[in-house]
Amino acid sequence: MEYYSLNNRKRTTSFKEAVVQGIAPDRGLYVPEKIIRLPHGFFEDIHTLGHHEIAFRAIHQFVEEDIPEMVLREMLEKVLDFDFPVVPIEENISTLELFHGPTMAFKDVGARFMANCLGYFSQGENSEVTVLVATSGDTGGAVANGFLGVDGVNVVILYPSGKVSHIQEKQLTTLGQNIVAMEVEGTFDDCQTMVKKAFLDADIVEKQKLTSANSINVARWLPQLFYFLFAYKAMQSKNNSLVFSVPSGNFGNICAGMVAQKLGMPVKHFIASTNANDVVPKFMKTGAYSPKPSLATISNAMDVGDPSNFIRIRHLYNNDFNTLQENLSSYAFNDDETRKAMSHLFTESNYVADPHGAVGYLGLKKYQELHPDTQGIFLETAHPVKFLDVVKETLGIDIAIPPQIEKVLHKTKHSIKIATYHELKSYLLER
Repeated sequence: MEYYSLNNRKRTTSFKEAVVQGIAPDRGLYVPEKIIRLPHGFFEDIHTLGHHEIAFRAIHQFVEEDIPEMVLREMLEKVLDFDFPVVPIEENISTLELFHGPTMAFKDVGARFMANCLGYFSQGENSEVTVLVATSGDTGGAVANGFLGVDGVNVVILYPSGKVSHIQEKQLTTLGQNIVAMEVEGTFDDCQTMVKKAFLDADIVEKQKLTSANSINVARWLPQLFYFLFAYKAMQSKNNSLVFSVPSGNFGNICAGMVAQKLGMPVKHFIASTNANDVVPKFMKTGAYSPKPSLATISNAMDVGDPSNFIRIRHLYNNDFNTLQENLSSYAFNDDETRKAMSHLFTESNYVADPHGAVGYLGLKKYQELHPDTQGIFLETAHPVKFLDVVKETLGIDIAIPPQIEKVLHKTKHSIKIATYHELKSYLLER
């Protein structure tokens, strides 16, 4: 399987090089040159397969030339060592819980898969790779945990000061070893701009081998398709009307779900549910894409004003707006609506949702107003404990602290405070 840049279809590369580079030399995102549909029997018999086998068959075509079959199977056993339960909420609505991993966020799978890939690719190499990543919340912790102690890989994480939750900050600033956290005076957009600028900086690129662990990297992005296949397996008896509502920030997760659709998974529709950062909902109404500075919300992991992966989504549907509308709806909700949804889920269903999951629930309910016969799944992308202040203020309850969180709460934060790109550049050049 070859990969090409969305800026230049003629320039192709291997999966390995796409992972190591992170982004193409022409600054385009890599996409696979083709997506081969899985046999129809795979979906008919999926209920007989375990998660490891489902994941292997789904991802194999994308990596087979660079990762031997047995190595891939071993990777998946290490990556997928926790549960992905589908929990009934109300009639025709369930939630897919993606927070049972080590950092209690959906990004654990992609971060661990990418870390395993880079660890395998670095065997026998003399040079080191620097993973440079911006986070609006959960990416940082998942990447830090996934890459901790990986030989030949150093990690530099940029996060906006005061705009991630206390627990999220602890998860990315307390590990040490090969993990460095940089606390940026600004927004997530400022962090992402710095990262993109570093990849374009000849002074840095000549000295450092940089790659990214955001969902722009194919090894972080593609494994997220597993979630949708696992949910399909759980809901197979009602698959003809299955719709997914995905809390969306950088749009990598929902884009991976669309790859699962291209692999042949029966799914009726996708819903991209956002907070006040409504660039994509407006695009789906007008056809005009107008990025803007991000707004701070209580669902901070979705505070993205120019989602990187939306270009991949448009590409999957051949940049045809009508085809995209047939497969995707998108709705935006403010913080008040999010809090009301959290309260409703707790009062009516005794379910404690985090702010992101609540936004996903709202999007699903809005879609089902016109499509009541669908079977909907909204993704719960992070454990509510990671947004403890919001949950306690909204629901008036305390949440037990899980062991994964407890172990970092009392560790000492270590971060490097920066305000300008020059400070980031100086650090990278002096490493």
